[in-house]
Amino acid sequence: MRIVEEKFFIREGTFSKSATFEDVLQDIRDGISSITYPAGSQGFSVNPVKNGNGVKPIKENLIAHLRQRGWRHESRFKIIDGINAGPIDSVISTEHGEFAIEWETGNISSSHRALNKIAVGIIQKHIIGGILIVPERDFAQYLTDRIGNYREIKPYFVMYDSLQITEGIMGVISVTYDKLDPTVPLIPKGNDGNSKKRTPTKK
Repeated sequence: MRIVEEKFFIREGTFSKSATFEDVLQDIRDGISSITYPAGSQGFSVNPVKNGNGVKPIKENLIAHLRQRGWRHESRFKIIDGINAGPIDSVISTEHGEFAIEWETGNISSSHRALNKIAVGIIQKHIIGGILIVPERDFAQYLTDRIGNYREIKPYFVMYDSLQITEGIMGVISVTYDKLDPTVPLIPKGNDGNSKKRTPTKK
């Protein structure tokens, strides 16, 4: 799998200039590039069936890589005062604070919740930063119906760009496949997004 774009709304303060953050970012980049499909192949291939492929197995490949690097999976801790914001997909502890990753498996509302959770967590100093990983639009059409994607949330970036934060990291990374291959199996679906609501069709 490959990265298409890295967009940072906030990249301020001591942590953003530290070797620790560079290590964290490299963990994420390496984790994304390590995602292959089918298993054991040299890259990430997707069968181009509209809404035909699941999302969670892709995320689980990244989580497995990060776990080997010391990240914690499905970590629960207070990220927003006053509510239970649910578990974080993956978290690593640094000398500057906790850094979180969310991998989008739901619709655009889920994407907004993830970004808001990261932003408020930074403002309230429960985390030092966080990144949301989403598919590119071209990739998203072959995944679970209505999966949140980069193009869909991009018009809202102006709001996150306007945040006045002096210490923290907040961003979005968009990802896509290495190649299309109609001969590979469809990626299995779970309960992600609207995966049970529509039968996939050939584009």
